[in-house]
Amino acid sequence: MGQGLWRVARNQQLQQEYGEHWDAGPGLDGDPQDLGMEMGHCQGADIYQLLRARRGKEQQGFIDLEMLPPELSITILSYLNATDLCLASCVWQDLGHDEYLWQGLCKSTWGHCSIYNRRLPYGFSYRRLYMMLDEGSLTFNANHQEGISYFMSKGILVDHPKELAKFIFCTRMLNWKMLRVYLDERRDVLDELVTLHNFSNQFLPNALRDFFRHIHAPEERGEYLETLITKFSHRFCACNPVLVRDVGLSPDAVYVLCYSLILLSIDLTSPHVKNKMSKREFIRNTRHAAQNISEDFVGHLYDNIYLIGHVAA
Repeated sequence: MGQGLWRVARNQQLQQEYGEHWDAGPGLDGDPQDLGMEMGHCQGADIYQLLRARRGKEQQGFIDLEMLPPELSITILSYLNATDLCLASCVWQDLGHDEYLWQGLCKSTWGHCSIYNRRLPYGFSYRRLYMMLDEGSLTFNANHQEGISYFMSKGILVDHPKELAKFIFCTRMLNWKMLRVYLDERRDVLDELVTLHNFSNQFLPNALRDFFRHIHAPEERGEYLETLITKFSHRFCACNPVLVRDVGLSPDAVYVLCYSLILLSIDLTSPHVKNKMSKREFIRNTRHAAQNISEDFVGHLYDNIYLIGHVAA
């Protein structure tokens, strides 16, 4: 951190020296634009002098952030994760416990919680909330039912499908295997989670990849996979009415294409399949099942999988 500050200060020192060079040279003559540059260099010099005054501390291993303007100190600490911020609070207690920093960490890690939309009681601490969110996520990753119960008992979430879906959609802290089990049990939450996706103007394989990044596909084909693809097909068509009209897509056609894309992904990416499916074979097989889809459209699907890779990786 100290080295980063000194690099900033050094750049400002060079700007100051550059400004002095211009001040000494001809052609300024009180030009307002040049005077503005001089004022900017003076402000940069103030920060440099402040850091230079703390050289003794820096040589010992750090710069005392309490000697900097509060805005600059908060900006520097905002780049830390929770662990580093806790360590920083051991040195700069007031800065390390700043509510603005912990609020940013909460909302950047768990983008949506029911508690964010409530009037917070006096003495509420985002630092304490972060600890509870982290504890709840770890509990969920061990047992999804206990994890959700923990969030509700602490008032972090309410038992409403839309609220639960938003919470899941806006975080990456939940284990995907536990999440898959939970969504299989709570189909009402799954329905709301699907509606949060916006597939407008997305190419079908890319939309399917985006879908499976949030809702992981099961390892084996079964009823749950069929449910996911059915819900995706209806949502994709709802988001792309122009494509439905121009290309002739329907939820049933998208359903068939999704299975074709998954099988093609396995065929092209698996090292165990030596005789890879050709583009001609894929077009023939797919159009046999979805006759209303044009050959060019199906060919573009093949090219996407061939160039980018698996849709459910």
